[in-house]
Amino acid sequence: MEKRLRLAPSPTGLLHIGTARTALFNWLYAQKIGGKFLIRIEDTDFLRSKSEYTKNILEGLKWLGLKWDEEPIKQSDRISIHKKYIKKLLECGTAYRCFTTENEISELREEQKKKGLPPKHDNRHRNLSKEKIETFISQGRTSVIRFKIEEKIQISWEDQIRGKIKWQGKDLGGDLVLSRRAIGYEIGDPLYNLAVVVDDNFMNITHVVRGEDHISNTAKQILIYKALDFKLPTFSHTPLILNSEGKKLSKRDCVTSIDEFRDMGYLPEALANYMAFLGWSPKSAESEILSLDEISKIFDLSDVNKAGAKFSWEKLNWINSQYIKNMESVKLSEIIRRCWDNMGWEPPSEEWAIKLVILIKDSMTLLKDAIDESKPFFLLPPIQKEGQDFLENNHSKTSLKLILNYLIKQNTATLDKEEAKEIINEISKIHNIKKGILMKSLRVAFFGSLSGPDLIQSWELFSESKSDILRIERCLKSI
Repeated sequence: MEKRLRLAPSPTGLLHIGTARTALFNWLYAQKIGGKFLIRIEDTDFLRSKSEYTKNILEGLKWLGLKWDEEPIKQSDRISIHKKYIKKLLECGTAYRCFTTENEISELREEQKKKGLPPKHDNRHRNLSKEKIETFISQGRTSVIRFKIEEKIQISWEDQIRGKIKWQGKDLGGDLVLSRRAIGYEIGDPLYNLAVVVDDNFMNITHVVRGEDHISNTAKQILIYKALDFKLPTFSHTPLILNSEGKKLSKRDCVTSIDEFRDMGYLPEALANYMAFLGWSPKSAESEILSLDEISKIFDLSDVNKAGAKFSWEKLNWINSQYIKNMESVKLSEIIRRCWDNMGWEPPSEEWAIKLVILIKDSMTLLKDAIDESKPFFLLPPIQKEGQDFLENNHSKTSLKLILNYLIKQNTATLDKEEAKEIINEISKIHNIKKGILMKSLRVAFFGSLSGPDLIQSWELFSESKSDILRIERCLKSI
C-alpha cells in the first residue's frame, strides 16, 4: 500500500516556522518510507483565508526545498462533499441538530465557571423529537450539527512519537459541532474536525504528522473515522517550538514567518537543516550539518522528542555560517551579487567578485553581512580615530610614501598576492622598516582602521579595482 502524508495549512497568515517544521517532518518521513508528500489548503475560514497567503505558503515550501508530489487540493472546493457526509451522520443517528442559542451557551458557560467546572456543552438537544425540531425551525431558530460523544467511551491510539495515548469521552467538551449555523433543514458550512477526516480519507492519507496541539482533535476525529467506517491513519504528534522562556513561539517573539528568516539572510538549506533538529534527536548522525537528502536517510519519527523544542538563535546562526563557509564560491557569489545590486555596487569583473566572496565568507553569519564586509571594497571608508592615531605616531607617512612611490615606479597594472608580499618584503629590507608598521599603515589606508580582512588578499582586489593608489594618496593627505 502506498504511504501518503500531507501538510494541511490554513492560509490565514504567512508561512510560520512551526508549520514549516511540520511540513519538513512530513517530507522527511515520506522520503524515508518511500511515500508521497501532499498539500491540502484548508481555506474554509472564508473571513481570514487569503489567496496571497496560499501563495506565500507554497512559495516558502519551495524555497526550503520541500517539493510535493501531487497538485495541492483546496478544501473549499469540497464543501458539498463534506455536507453529504454530515447528512450521512444525521441519517445514521450519530449526529443531530442542536438549536442552542448563543445566549444559552453563554449562560451555560457562566454557570459552569461559577461552579469551577470546565466549559462543556450539556448536549441538551441530543434527543429532540421530530415535532420539537419542527417547532424550533418554525420559530426561525438556526441550528448547528453536533456529533454524539458518549462520556464513558475511551479513545486510544498508538502514536509514533508518544506511544499509547488515551482520552475519555467526558474530557472532549461535550458533543462536537460539525457545521456552522444554518436556517431550517439546511446544513451549515462544515467545520475543521469533520472536513479533515473526510479529506484525509479522500486523499488516502496513511500517516498524519502534526503538532501536539492537535492531540485532542485526534481523539475527536478517530470517533468520526469510525462512525463513517473510514480506515484510520497512523498518527504522530510533534513537539511545539518554544521560545527562550519555554513558551510557545509566537509573533511576540518578533520573527516567526519563513519570509522574515529569508529577509534576514538565512540560507534555505541552513534553515531546513536547523528545523530538522528542532525536536528530532537522531541516533546515528556524525554531524549536525546535513542536507535534506542525508537527513531523510536517517530520519525516523520514533527519534522525535516528546518535550518542546527550544528555538536557539545561536545554533541557527552557527549552522547558517557553516553553510556560507562551505558553499561553492561561484554559487555564493551569484547570491551576494544580488545584495550588491541592491546597493548599486558593481564589481569590476566576475573573477574579482568571486575573489572578494572567498575573502569575506568566513566572516559572514548571515547573507546580509556581505554588505558590511564588502563595503570597504566599493566605498572609501572614513579613517577611524585608532587608525589616525597610528598614522601619526608610527612613521606611517614614510611607509605609505615608500609604498606609493614603489607602485608608481613599477607602473604595474595589477598586483597578485605574491607581488604584494614582495613589495612589503623589499621596502622593509631596504629601508629597515618593520613589516608590521608597513602593513598596519597600509591597512589604515585601505580600511580606515587597524582591523579588517587579510591584507595581502585585499590589496590584490584593490589593485584590480585600481583603487589602492587612490586610497594611499587619500590617507597621506590626512596625516
